[in-house]
Parts: sequence; structure tokens; C-alpha cells
Amino acid sequence: MPKQFQIFQLKKIDTPKFVMSAVELKDYIDFEVKRAYFITNIKAPTGAHCHKIEKEFFILQQGSCRAVIDRGNGLEELEMQGPTSALYVPPLVWHHFKDFSSDAVLLALSSTNYNPDRNDYVEDYIEFKKLCLKK
Repeated sequence: MPKQFQIFQLKKIDTPKFVMSAVELKDYIDFEVKRAYFITNIKAPTGAHCHKIEKEFFILQQGSCRAVIDRGNGLEELEMQGPTSALYVPPLVWHHFKDFSSDAVLLALSSTNYNPDRNDYVEDYIEFKKLCLKK
């Protein structure tokens, strides 16, 4: 059975010298990480879309933002507060991020390598809704 969309609160380890959040990837994702990227210095919402194949794991490293998602039941907004907020986003989950604090850093781990032709992306919300009806 494919892994479903999930919200996580990561463990926070407070020491006298630093605060650490450790992530054993096997506990959170069901894919081999092929790409990682950071989103910083954010001036506008990220592009809304879903993937047909790609799976992603987002960890808000710092700051705050709102995740806007649709798992096929309509749009919902989720508040994220770094550094312990994380989201697993499987294929066919509409998503984007908005309302970033000025210090926000969002880490994304992806199951696929970057493909510039973007044939895995669905960027039209009506097309996404049609795909949801088919699944």
C-alpha cells in the first residue's frame, strides 16, 4: 500500500551547546533520496502543483510558513513552525507553501532527479481534480 500524506513533528533535542532535530529517514519516507534542495529568501508563495510520480519530504528548518495542500478532498492549510515541522507528500497531492517568515528555510528531499521538461508536474488545479477522480 502506498504511503499517504502525513504531517510530522520531529523530535527536538535541547543540549547545553545546541538544539538538534535528528531525522532517521527510514522512519519518515519510503523512497531513496535522489535530490535535496533548500528554499530561502522567499518573497512569494511557491508554485502550486502536484506530481504524478515524485514523492517529497519537506522539513521546515527555520522560521514559519503555511502549507496549502489538497489530498483530493479540497484545499486545506497547515501551519508549519521550524525546525520540527515536516510533511511527507506522495504523488497526486496538490501542494504549495505561503506566508513565509523572513527567516524561513525549507528543505525538500525528493525521490527523483530534476527533469527540466517538468513532465511529472501537474500545475493546473482543474487537471489535478480530474486526476483525483480517476484514482
